[in-house]
Amino acid sequence: MHQVRTILATIFLFCLTIQTGAQNTQPGYVNPEDRSVKTESPSFEPMVKVGKVLHNGDSIQYVELNNIYVYPPPLFKNEAQETRYNRLVYNVKKVLPIAKEVSTIVIETGDYLNTLPNEEARKKHMKFVEKSIMKEYTPRMKKLTYQQGKLLIKLVYRECGSSSYNLIQAFFGSARAGLYQGVAWFFGASLMKQYEPNGIDRLTERVVRQVESGQI
Repeated sequence: MHQVRTILATIFLFCLTIQTGAQNTQPGYVNPEDRSVKTESPSFEPMVKVGKVLHNGDSIQYVELNNIYVYPPPLFKNEAQETRYNRLVYNVKKVLPIAKEVSTIVIETGDYLNTLPNEEARKKHMKFVEKSIMKEYTPRMKKLTYQQGKLLIKLVYRECGSSSYNLIQAFFGSARAGLYQGVAWFFGASLMKQYEPNGIDRLTERVVRQVESGQI
């Protein structure tokens, strides 16, 4: 239940994102997706784990670094293709932290719900969590572009391991899932989209891994 409520909040905020983007059509407005992008500053610094182990009675310090991924340099047929790649990097850096925060909320909320004594207490806590999510994330989501909102839905799938549609259907039934899917479809998106790291999302997965490791 807590997973579905968290995803529902994300879907609602995604709809805010694309509606806000649709409203910005006044003369002279430049869609953020059409602007030049800079990808020099990574969203994630390389994580370093420092610890100690005992070896023959001696304390030995160690340092554990992130995984380093080695890929051939991207080759571009033209400037437009390079621009699309740079924009993908930019968008991943923008929304990946949010997707990871959603995953953290799911885990922490689930752990806390297991400590509560009854269903009434769990429902009360979930109302608080949902309200907090809306308050914190609505301003952030309104700053995302349409494409960033669609990417966020996919990266939430990557971090949580299931599509928004399947989660809603499992816990609330097909009617509710169909309703939210209809809203997403109206804006040209789909809650049934899966994340395919070895298929259509192969390039995205490459970028995500390199962003996570601090390589780009």
